[in-house]
Amino acid sequence: MRCIHTHLKGEPLSSDDLTDLALLRLDLMAAIGVDDRGLPGNFSMAYLLPKNPEGQLWRVEQYRSFYEVELDFKEFISSLEDELERDFSAYEVDGKERAILVSVVPKRSSYPIDESLEELRELARTAGLDVIDVVVQRPNELNPKYLMGSGKAKELMMKALQTGADIIVFDQNLTPAQAEALSELTDLKVIDRTQLILDIFAKRAHTREGKLKVELAQLKYTLPRLVGRGVAMSRLMGGIGGRGPGETKLEVDRRRIKERIHRIEQELKEIAKSSRQRRVRRKRSGIPIVSIVGYTNVGKSTLLNALTNSDVKVEDKLFVTLDTTSRRLRFPEEREIIVTDTVGFIRNLPRDLFDAFRTTLEELHDADLLLHVIDISSPRFREQMEEVESLLMKLDLGGKPVLRVFNKMDLVDRDYAERIAERYKGVAVSALHRETLLSLLQRIHEILWGTGALREASASG
Repeated sequence: MRCIHTHLKGEPLSSDDLTDLALLRLDLMAAIGVDDRGLPGNFSMAYLLPKNPEGQLWRVEQYRSFYEVELDFKEFISSLEDELERDFSAYEVDGKERAILVSVVPKRSSYPIDESLEELRELARTAGLDVIDVVVQRPNELNPKYLMGSGKAKELMMKALQTGADIIVFDQNLTPAQAEALSELTDLKVIDRTQLILDIFAKRAHTREGKLKVELAQLKYTLPRLVGRGVAMSRLMGGIGGRGPGETKLEVDRRRIKERIHRIEQELKEIAKSSRQRRVRRKRSGIPIVSIVGYTNVGKSTLLNALTNSDVKVEDKLFVTLDTTSRRLRFPEEREIIVTDTVGFIRNLPRDLFDAFRTTLEELHDADLLLHVIDISSPRFREQMEEVESLLMKLDLGGKPVLRVFNKMDLVDRDYAERIAERYKGVAVSALHRETLLSLLQRIHEILWGTGALREASASG
């Protein structure tokens, strides 16, 4: 499909012409000028280019006279299509969706772009995306329609089309209007950080409770985004007798989502009731409870396995653990504790997701001690530590005894790890090397039962 039109003043192809060529995936964009006698004058044409080292999206050719053009359009377009097809076929590897990550932050903002994008890259990897490019824009003000400038948004979509991207992921959360406006520019999927995290949680949830909580968060995220056509008509059919055949599809979708949200919340209340009863029985047993908390992918489940000889699933990806796992750990003198592992925290955790998992995190209120696991090998461990402790405060857990556990000391200098642990009144360990855990067990023993030598501890699931 090609677009051929006239330029009455003989001007060359405009930026709008070239943008339409790329976004509409036209074979050709051409403009015929008009001379003083009203006859065809100069001639300009542009066509898309396969990926090239110069990064050019298109080529523009200009002729002084329309009559100079000697081109077999059918043969030309056919050969161009073959070249583009060969270029795009090279993108189809491993069956992974190819993603471009985007961050738009005002110039005056102190938002940590690099750190957040690195985390977004990890989220994308966990979701099974192949990141092919990263785009950052620092405008003076955010664009209310596209978040980024309209010209930059169109440039982004053209780059995505040329590089064979399947999906565009924004680090910032998009408003419903922004998501809709960006989607109108292209047929590609456009999502934000929250949607990416929700997708990961949906893949990771295995228990009935976990699946319901993720679905609840997804529905609450989707509901305000059901806007657009049909809203104006909703005033015509409201109240008693106004349902049924006269109801718009938009209203039906919204009503069904609200009904589903209500049913899930009721079911989760029943599950929470059973969980509370189990926790009460556990409390009555008098066995101390030690809960492991921390940023996602810092090694919480690995530590649980090392302490209790368990085989909880471990993977070098974000949010592998969504459901609370509990194991017993026996100390000498017939003493034992219950160790629980919880869902990991992350910066800008979606509000709906945080609310959905609040009941799971509320189990931390029953803990006698919180083990805050920190990845000391991460260059951002201080920021991650502060983020987790900020979330603990939001959960009213600021008064709980907390022991900071600096994990992955095998990946850094030992003296450095021990200095950091001493500075923050914690303990340095490597969950992969059990011989490093004795000092941690000693500290747990001291906090729960007072001082005393500790020689060994054994575990049972």
